[in-house]
Amino acid sequence: MKVEEILEKKKNEKLFLLGNEAAVRGALEAGVSFTSTYPGTPSSEIGNVLAKIAKKAGVYFEFSVNEKVALEVSAAAAASGLRSFVFMKHVGLNVAADSFMSTAYTGVRGGMIILSADDPSMHSSQNEQDNRLMAQLAGIPVLEPSNPQEVKDFMKYGIEISEQFEIPVLMRTTTRVSHMRSVVQLDCIKTEKKEGFFKKEEKRFNIAPAYAKGLRKALIEKHHQIEKVANDSPINRIVNHCDSKTGIITSGASYNYVMDIVNEYSLQINILKLGLSYPFPRELVKKFLSGIDKVMIIEEVEPVIEKEVLALLGQECKQITVHGKLDGTFPRIYEYHPDIIAESMAKVIDFNLSKKAEIKIDLAPPLRPPVLCPGCPHRSSIYAIKKAVRSLKIKDEDIIYSNDIGCYTLAMQPPYHMADYCICMGSSIGIGSGMAKATKQKIVSLIGDSTFFHAGIPPLINAVHNRANIMVVVLDNSITAMTGGQPNPSIHITSVFPCEYNESNTCVAGSQRF
Repeated sequence: MKVEEILEKKKNEKLFLLGNEAAVRGALEAGVSFTSTYPGTPSSEIGNVLAKIAKKAGVYFEFSVNEKVALEVSAAAAASGLRSFVFMKHVGLNVAADSFMSTAYTGVRGGMIILSADDPSMHSSQNEQDNRLMAQLAGIPVLEPSNPQEVKDFMKYGIEISEQFEIPVLMRTTTRVSHMRSVVQLDCIKTEKKEGFFKKEEKRFNIAPAYAKGLRKALIEKHHQIEKVANDSPINRIVNHCDSKTGIITSGASYNYVMDIVNEYSLQINILKLGLSYPFPRELVKKFLSGIDKVMIIEEVEPVIEKEVLALLGQECKQITVHGKLDGTFPRIYEYHPDIIAESMAKVIDFNLSKKAEIKIDLAPPLRPPVLCPGCPHRSSIYAIKKAVRSLKIKDEDIIYSNDIGCYTLAMQPPYHMADYCICMGSSIGIGSGMAKATKQKIVSLIGDSTFFHAGIPPLINAVHNRANIMVVVLDNSITAMTGGQPNPSIHITSVFPCEYNESNTCVAGSQRF
């Protein structure tokens, strides 16, 4: 499939799309005219596609310097009446958290979708956080699609909810939904206004404490109204109803695995699928649980829905047994797959797992840890640093390498062993500053060019101001490499992807603006 088909295909035609590609088509069908991101797996393909088709689609797109800025520029567009879409990986929402929390208070005028691509099992991430919890903290509604068709359709639905209640909406995908590919039936691309106008309304968009008190009250009122919508939402539905006294409540990718097992073993069980999972649809869940003796809550990663169900049953004084993560029926960590679901469900209901054929593998496949790519300039840089340290006869225990998020994190691998402390984007310089004050060891802080612009400048200022005795090495390969080669401020262009270079290794692609 050519990327351009995402823009060119008409209503009722079909495309074989990744979840991330479906998000782009959904944004176009929803009339989104302003988009922004800082690339991060598993969300990166969304920006890669938009960078190629945004100009032709008449949509503004930018690779922002970090996720906080990406959220702010899209929030500004939404405040000006445009429909906007900002997307990032789950830990990117941590970077954007300050603006994320406050934008829930100020709200929006045009619809705004914030997509968080969570990463259960940490395939390409440093933690396994569940950003449904971040949305609850902010008071922002949560949509949980299970497949590419739903990703596309929920984009439109989310924009409608956002504009109806003038509030941003979080769409939570996970790695398996972002990178799942399936047939998607298309609808019309909607053309919305391309130029906004910000109507001054200081008590709403000024988050000063005197105004924030009123905005907080308004946010809680919106929350109650959206809960009523959630109870009747078409994306919250009972997908299987029978005479069984057992039920399942599920969402996101977990729903796919549940249906695999239910269909494979011909199980008679009631299933409630939540697409709009927060605010929690209490009345719908109460209705579903009537006549049920035990219920399984199947979700990745945290027991978010499970705790809501337990609280509801406690308030209603209902005696229904709840099986989920908290009682150990389902694993608390890592992503699920059909085998995990089957084995966990078999603890609750009686069905014969032995019918499933066992595949025995005598030899485990060899471990293949990631390494720096052949030809990567970081190889030479890291080797040169290592060689210089040896020439100075500094013992390994007397030098600390504070590293950062990026390809150069792979300096942890042999033969380099040059990544002693790494926690998040921009942390190498901050960690280095702290180590320099806490120890007498030598400090080398390694950071890439994209990461330096993203989160490395404030800690560098701090290190200089507090006179931290560290050596900072900016590994400049003029690209955002780990996420697929997106541009960053060091190459003097905006949203072109992929970067194009001439013989002198200078990026020659022009800016892409609408």
